[in-house]
Amino acid sequence: MTLTAEQKRHEARQNYNASLVLCPARQLLEAISSKWVTLVLLALEDGPLRHSDLRKRIPGASQKMLTSTLRSLERDGLVLRHVTVSVPVRTDYELTPRGQSLLRIIFDMKEWAEENMDGVAASRLEHDRHRLAFS
Repeated sequence: MTLTAEQKRHEARQNYNASLVLCPARQLLEAISSKWVTLVLLALEDGPLRHSDLRKRIPGASQKMLTSTLRSLERDGLVLRHVTVSVPVRTDYELTPRGQSLLRIIFDMKEWAEENMDGVAASRLEHDRHRLAFS
């Protein structure tokens, strides 16, 4: 029997519940919410980059962290790795269609953060002052 789109969404809601500890969707949510994942996806927005170019675009990312993040993204089907046999070997990374679809969500989060940072900073300051006053 062929399911309608609404039936498929309902079935997915039944099968995956990110608030449950062992849910695969929760594990994926944890993986894609990493700061490094976000920065790598944003860096790859304009097209393929080499590992060294990614490090230049993402200050503070160690080689180990960047490699680990790229491997995870590749495993999840968000990034493709292209190896060109040459001397030295050239490795490029680019977003897959799935990675590009996640990038749209990350852009919304980035825009929200930029629009709300002043208010959040003020809230933090007020909260910290209040805690200090009653300490």
